[in-house]
Amino acid sequence: MSWITEGELSMLERFCASVLKAGPMPKHVAFIMDGNRRYAQKHNVKKLEGHTQGFAKLAQTLQWCLSLGIREVTVYAFSIENFKRSKEEVDGLMELARQKFIRLLEEQDNLEKHGVCVRVLGDLTLLPLDIQELIAKVVLSTEQYNKCFLNICFAYTSRDEISNAVKEVAWGVEEGLLKPSDVSESLLDKCLYTCKSPHPDILIRTSGEVRLSDFLLWQTSHSCLVFQPVLWPEYSFWNLWDAVIQYQMNHSALQKAKDLYLEERKWQQLENDKMCITEKLKQEGGASPGNSQQRRELLKECKAQREERIQGFLQALEKKRMDFLVKLSMVSA
Repeated sequence: MSWITEGELSMLERFCASVLKAGPMPKHVAFIMDGNRRYAQKHNVKKLEGHTQGFAKLAQTLQWCLSLGIREVTVYAFSIENFKRSKEEVDGLMELARQKFIRLLEEQDNLEKHGVCVRVLGDLTLLPLDIQELIAKVVLSTEQYNKCFLNICFAYTSRDEISNAVKEVAWGVEEGLLKPSDVSESLLDKCLYTCKSPHPDILIRTSGEVRLSDFLLWQTSHSCLVFQPVLWPEYSFWNLWDAVIQYQMNHSALQKAKDLYLEERKWQQLENDKMCITEKLKQEGGASPGNSQQRRELLKECKAQREERIQGFLQALEKKRMDFLVKLSMVSA
């Protein structure tokens, strides 16, 4: 089955979608696609069939999102914790992933038509080498598309993502690209697997579970969290519609909290820069700490130099990550 299905909404769905679009609409929605195994048990089929039906529902849900103007979707496809499941189930999931990534490579025309950029987020080194190669080819072949974005979290946990971001920053300091004083919450945010995406407006979890299961813990601090009882393979347009309604009802409060947070982060960065200036003046000696003009000039210089270092580091980090993918894509070439 195709990753991007072609299909029209019913007349009623189109009408309700148009009503929905009169309010604030999410630009980015994340899904914890839970309930595949319970669906299989409910219908007395094998677990892998439940996961297969779950993929079919993902393809349909992506089309609903496009119809609503939601241009970015992030899905929790496989947690690092899932490696602890039975060998039979893990092997089955790896084979299913293998088939679906091959399918992505085969439908390049469809992806180009819709302008779908596919990103795979997680520790790819934990996966079988052939799947790593397939992922690298998919990511590289769609990186220039920018109409909509599909982020597949595979071999992922949020704690691993945050730990990796810290390691990347430490690498930057060790390489002399950054100063220890450059390290900040904002910089860590730019080192996450999700650094190219805005934080999700909505996070939806199906199956009735009301926990995040180590998914996008950093990114969802100001997201609308929606927990729905439906099993993922049984998800419907109306479930998505309901989630967007909940987002719209809470939009004002969420936006206010986000704005306050961003202002606080700017203030903290300014205070850090002021501390650096004070320390620099002490080291130079003789410079008057009360010379406001000198402090303003030093503050401006400090900010410019910090931004230049950070930009250089982020470019080096992006090159390192892309080189890894390019190398993988050429393994079997």
